Amino acid sequence: MGKVMGAIVLILWSGFAWADRVTIAALGDSLTQGYGLPVEQGFVPQLEGWLRAQGEDVTVINAGVSGDTTQGGLSRVGWTLTPDVDALIVTLGGNDLLRGLSPEVSRANLEGIVQAAEAAGVAVLVIGMQAPGNYGPDYKAAFDAMYPEIAEAYGALYLDSFFTGLGGVGIDPAEVQAFMQADGIHPNADGVTRIVGGIGPSVQALIAWVQ
Repeated sequence: MGKVMGAIVLILWSGFAWADRVTIAALGDSLTQGYGLPVEQGFVPQLEGWLRAQGEDVTVINAGVSGDTTQGGLSRVGWTLTPDVDALIVTLGGNDLLRGLSPEVSRANLEGIVQAAEAAGVAVLVIGMQAPGNYGPDYKAAFDAMYPEIAEAYGALYLDSFFTGLGGVGIDPAEVQAFMQADGIHPNADGVTRIVGGIGPSVQALIAWVQ
């Protein structure tokens, strides 16, 4: 009888331990997806490994799609936010820039994503980015501002740059060439490691918020 009760306690304890695990979905584009890298060297596996090394009981889901825009993210956020997802990292907008999409359109899409997470009771970390100056000062001002403004409006956490671990805003491409793939856009494995080190503390804050 004692062995049976012990087994029951172990099963119940395991169930509670599993319930404590935080599941995070990383919604993004090729930077999130891990473009050009073996799966295990991509952003999501490295982030999950970093968090677990810090003692976090976490699973990170790769919801990155290469070439995706904010519109693409909005179109799939509904099925990304499954019942087991506790938190969402949003890293989108780079492909909007490449296509010269209106900041107003991008902003509406990002707001839709955050609103969907809010409706699902999911905590959000918004990771921003900055437009290049060649689109003009008005475009840049509108694009750069939408990330912190949306985060503030919806009570989400905010980090100003995916590349914080490589120097962040105003980064000099020449200084980080060793951490980039040949295209100069996507990080190599060592670059991802540094990026994860920069983003990791913000994700830990997101986990603490959920718990």
